[in-house]
Amino acid sequence: MAVWIQAQQLQGDALHQMQSLYGQHFPIEVRHYLSQWLEGQLWDVIDLENPQEEFKAKRLLDSLIQELQNKAEHQVGEDGFLLKIKLGHYASQLKSTYDRCPLELVRCIKHILYTEQRLVREASNSSSPVGGMMDSMSQKYQQINQAFEELRLLTQDTENDLRKLQHNQEYFIIQYQESLRIQAQLTSLTTLPPADRQLREPTLLSKRATVEAWLTREANTLQKYRLDLAEKHQKSLQLLRKQQTIILDDELIHWKRRQQLAGNGGPPEGGLDILQSWCEKLAETIWQNRQQIRRAEHLRQQLPIPGPIEELLNDLNSTITDIISALVTSTFIIEKQPPQVLKTQTKFAATVRLLVGGKLNVHMNPPQVKATIISEQQAKALLKNENTRNDSSGEILNNNCVMEYHQATGTLSANFRNMSLKRIKRSDRRGAESVTEEKFTILFESQFSVGGNELVFQVKTLSLPVVVIVHGSQDNNATATVLWDNAFAEPGRVPFIVPDKVLWPQLCEALNMKYKAEVQSNRGLSEENLVFLAQKAFSSSSINPDDYRGMTMTWSQFNRESLPGRNFTFWQWFDGVMELTKKHLKPHWNDGAILGFVNKQQAQDMLMSKPNGTFLLRFSDSEIGGITIAWVAENPNKPGERMVWNLMPYTTKDFSIRSLADRISDLNHLLFLYPDRPKDEVFSKYYTPPLSKAVDGYVKPQIKQVVPEFTTTNPDPAANPTYMDHGASPVVSHPPNYGIYQPMSDSMLDADGDFDLDDTMDVARHVEELLRRPMENQWSGQQS
Repeated sequence: MAVWIQAQQLQGDALHQMQSLYGQHFPIEVRHYLSQWLEGQLWDVIDLENPQEEFKAKRLLDSLIQELQNKAEHQVGEDGFLLKIKLGHYASQLKSTYDRCPLELVRCIKHILYTEQRLVREASNSSSPVGGMMDSMSQKYQQINQAFEELRLLTQDTENDLRKLQHNQEYFIIQYQESLRIQAQLTSLTTLPPADRQLREPTLLSKRATVEAWLTREANTLQKYRLDLAEKHQKSLQLLRKQQTIILDDELIHWKRRQQLAGNGGPPEGGLDILQSWCEKLAETIWQNRQQIRRAEHLRQQLPIPGPIEELLNDLNSTITDIISALVTSTFIIEKQPPQVLKTQTKFAATVRLLVGGKLNVHMNPPQVKATIISEQQAKALLKNENTRNDSSGEILNNNCVMEYHQATGTLSANFRNMSLKRIKRSDRRGAESVTEEKFTILFESQFSVGGNELVFQVKTLSLPVVVIVHGSQDNNATATVLWDNAFAEPGRVPFIVPDKVLWPQLCEALNMKYKAEVQSNRGLSEENLVFLAQKAFSSSSINPDDYRGMTMTWSQFNRESLPGRNFTFWQWFDGVMELTKKHLKPHWNDGAILGFVNKQQAQDMLMSKPNGTFLLRFSDSEIGGITIAWVAENPNKPGERMVWNLMPYTTKDFSIRSLADRISDLNHLLFLYPDRPKDEVFSKYYTPPLSKAVDGYVKPQIKQVVPEFTTTNPDPAANPTYMDHGASPVVSHPPNYGIYQPMSDSMLDADGDFDLDDTMDVARHVEELLRRPMENQWSGQQS
């Protein structure tokens, strides 16, 4: 629920607090009429302490004014006229107020939104949840922003303390110099006559005692200031570590996980703008604290006072260096992953980004990034900091790229646009492992310095696992390896370990995600579809989904071992279905015209209760990437008896000749799509339009499909369309007889009522043969 809707439900003191947020600086009417727009902008992305962010704030100010003007223009009627004038006035007022300081507008709106969210949350927590609470994501963002505000205040506090310490120390040094001067004067008294010495010495001794007493007290005070400052820095660093852990180990890891699932067809991982803004705030705060600690160390060296402060400062300096090192190395990430099925001699791209590059001014001396392909074992050794001696497992062309800074977006990235894997060096495989199960990774590495070469960083990041192929025929099995890895990899794993077996529901989720993405459809796999897949995977006949919830499937069952009685694996069959649907059946799947995941016995049981001519479409059990038509009709050998017929499966090759819709149109014995939809109602919009009439004495031929056993002779020429004519199949008609074929006495049906597609397609092949002959031989008397 929008925050503004909830804010309007506040009562009592909370309502007064909310109302007090508004005034001349930002009218409450603007909040009301632009509530959705205001809550939809990325205010948190703008760093208020960075003057370079002013152009972003100016853009938002201009957009706000434009939104107000648009809202004003759409007001009509008497009340609308007054509101139109008022909104136009507010637009002018905001422009004059913030045009020269747009960052103040951002600060104002952020304060308003944060306060409203807090008031709504407090009201929701203290009452029933009926009013609705902010979603967990909003709460998480709110907590992160509140922590940044706390860090900002702490850093400002330590900055003030450090200045106070510096001022006091400078005054201490002046007084110390005074004590040295007094001591020098006392020493010089030895050269004076005794009378003069006795006259001046008591005064100097008194002054020395007073100054030394002050110095002693002030030294203790300075030491206390130093210890207090160190304790405050310790608190800041603890909060910094906590905040950095949330951003890097939670938010950034979640983003990487979403990126990995996107490789399986999951939703896009989303942009990095908010993450980058958080990381930049971390970098800025860390750097400010680091500079403060270094200044405190300089003050200590300038005026050494015995005590524990030296060790404390060393610990603080070491901690802050570790924190910034972790930030820099963790924010060197792959924004656009290379393809996970990587074919040799084929161009590919990738993008690497440093989220804190702009804030740390790395772009002032742009670093170069190098890409190398390494094996799984080399990746393991790399993460263990073992010496890999610059080993690689192949050669990548165009594998060096300079990072570029984009001023408009504030991003520092390296875009590898034309990489190509020239060769690959494979390792010894284990057991039954095939080449398409061997995982590699692209290692991206760079080196740069920050703070005027104060700190030098060597950064490295690994891509998601890559399977290298040399031929398109390996793509199917390579995709299986990638799918399993993306779906079941655990965060922080040793490269690239995945479980050997997973629960069936987990695999169903991965398959459904992949299927919807490949077919580009919102219609995923239903529970009935998943039960069918479970029956196939586990050679089971149970139709109860609960029977499979606790079952596990191993990698071997998924894509090593062939299905019983077949020469292909479960994945190879499923991938074939996806490919066929993606290339040729997508609209029919989206329309719900394809049941698909139904076995032969189920199809028979479903059709036998329906009228003759009822048919359904199901994926072939026996052939990869095949779909068959099953229909109910009379048994020609036993009058009065009905049976279900199954056409031999169509494949991609068949649909490249003639589409599914046209084939269904050709078969006049198919009348109703299961359960009872007239076929033309479902498929006619996909029929190929009729061919034009003859031009200059030439007619255009066309291939049609027939099933000979269901083609009857009709002597009426008007009811006998030739291959040169075409029209949509009527719902009920008598199939035509084509005189160009020899009578077929041998049945093309097997014992199960299946048609042999190779035989039935002889019709099409015969027509193709005729078409290849010279025209005068085929059509005597026609113009040549």
